[in-house]
Amino acid sequence: MPVAVRVIPCLDVDAGRVVKGINFTDLRDAGDPVELAAAYDAEGADELTFLDVTASSADRETTYDVVRRTAEQVFIPLTVGGGIREVGDIDKLLRAGADKISINTAAIARPDFLREASHRYGAQCIVLSVDARRVPADQPQTPSGFEVTTHGGRRGTGLDAVEWAERGQELGVGEILLNSMDNDGTEVGFDLPLIEMVRGRIDVPLIASGGAGELEHFPPAIGAGADAVLAASVFHFGRLRIGEVKDVLRGSGVEVR
Repeated sequence: MPVAVRVIPCLDVDAGRVVKGINFTDLRDAGDPVELAAAYDAEGADELTFLDVTASSADRETTYDVVRRTAEQVFIPLTVGGGIREVGDIDKLLRAGADKISINTAAIARPDFLREASHRYGAQCIVLSVDARRVPADQPQTPSGFEVTTHGGRRGTGLDAVEWAERGQELGVGEILLNSMDNDGTEVGFDLPLIEMVRGRIDVPLIASGGAGELEHFPPAIGAGADAVLAASVFHFGRLRIGEVKDVLRGSGVEVR
């Protein structure tokens, strides 16, 4: 029996406010995370993702108070990421109300961190966030043509994004959050070739992120292999509603929650 597809709003948070830009630059204010979380819960979101988008680049911890107040407003699973460097950070976020933890930069610095986290808290609790972009033509190419980036897409790593997602599964993570840094905020649609390549290498649930702009963008992402679709600005600024996305997915034959 197929697992129902999830629709997930994403709160990209900077200094306690939800922000959104294009390719993670030129960030503009999109509202209060606590208020938005409550609204998305009421609208029927299946989960909520809270990413402190400047915690790693600013070398600081995630804002625990904002996470706690956000968690108090929702009755759906809450995934939190940004600024996580050690197992103790995971413990503090879970105590603040997070249900799952999204890890990116720290895992690239020390891949065994994923194994340790999954062993201690369970695979279902640990999400590997893969911020992938196409390798510029003037740089050494990876096998897939995509590389992993860190610090909100600001730094390339040279790591092949598809191989890294597969490695994350081997290290025990329960889910992959695949962010297209090329498409982020552009509203041109999800990066389908990227989704297809990663799906071809992993068995764990795959969340597609980056590029949603119209209702018709969502079904192809599922067709490419995603188990969940994540979007931010189209929800924050009222262009699309959670229910509308679920309706268009149902209409294309996709089972939703």
